[in-house]
Amino acid sequence: MAGNLLRLLCVGKLKTPFWREAAEHYQRRLGRWRRVEVAEVRDGEAALAPAARSAQEGRRLLEALSREAAPVALDEGGETLDSPGLAALLRRCDEAARRPVFVIGGPFGLAPEVLAACPRRISLSAMTWPHELARVLLLEQLYRAECILRNIPYHH
Repeated sequence: MAGNLLRLLCVGKLKTPFWREAAEHYQRRLGRWRRVEVAEVRDGEAALAPAARSAQEGRRLLEALSREAAPVALDEGGETLDSPGLAALLRRCDEAARRPVFVIGGPFGLAPEVLAACPRRISLSAMTWPHELARVLLLEQLYRAECILRNIPYHH
């Protein structure tokens, strides 16, 4: 069933040990209920200008994005959801048997082509976060959403 899988498609590896440990912590917690896959595409060339780097990463993301998925871009201009709203988004994906794929860009954000390929865009906050921290925040919120869906009091 599509609802058993959560997929994150991210630019770059988590290089900082404490972000990696935090991400693994929430992946393990989510793993009680769903299989979590994190696919990483290589960072763009550091020597490139930000727009060119983002475009290079965007091509890699689009190649890795499966056609049957329901892509959700993390974007500063996206819809701001509260935790129950994210839980409702997961429920709708489950009911429609669509596999959500949360797409996280690199330090310069997602290329316009990637945003165009994602019918849904969400924002973690009006603030700007490092992309490594954004991955941890998303995993924590996905865990919180699962707790809401299962009436587990963690989300309070």
